[in-house]
Amino acid sequence: MDLDFAKILLYTFMACFGFCIVLHMNSPLQMVAACMGGVIGWAIYLLLSPGLQETVCYLIASIAVTLYCECMARIFKEPVTGFLLIGIIPMVPGGPIYYTMEYCINGETDLFLESFLRTFGIAGALAVGVLFVSSSMNLYRAVRSSIKSKHS
Repeated sequence: MDLDFAKILLYTFMACFGFCIVLHMNSPLQMVAACMGGVIGWAIYLLLSPGLQETVCYLIASIAVTLYCECMARIFKEPVTGFLLIGIIPMVPGGPIYYTMEYCINGETDLFLESFLRTFGIAGALAVGVLFVSSSMNLYRAVRSSIKSKHS
């Protein structure tokens, strides 16, 4: 593993850990599990980014993070929201949002529109990834419970 890649993932873990403290996660084990969601998502994004379009990388990474967070929520018997908030944090497009607003305030319309569409694409990819997995899990649970109730 490349040393820079390992450092990036370590920094990702540390940043997620800070958010665990802010969000009052219950136990150190849950904190580590939540932080690993962020590391997994960012690692997938970084590994896919050389060969795929940016929004596709974010979509695939958000699907992976949401799947991981759904699993961790079942293991720890906690809501998915806490794990998902921490896991998705590294992929939130903070820099692009800042530059979009800067271009808007400075009246640089072409740069604003370009930056806005890029930022909107990233945010949309994250939302669609989370929505896809969450909806699939809800559908799976509904079908499973209806099958169980028919057999009972």
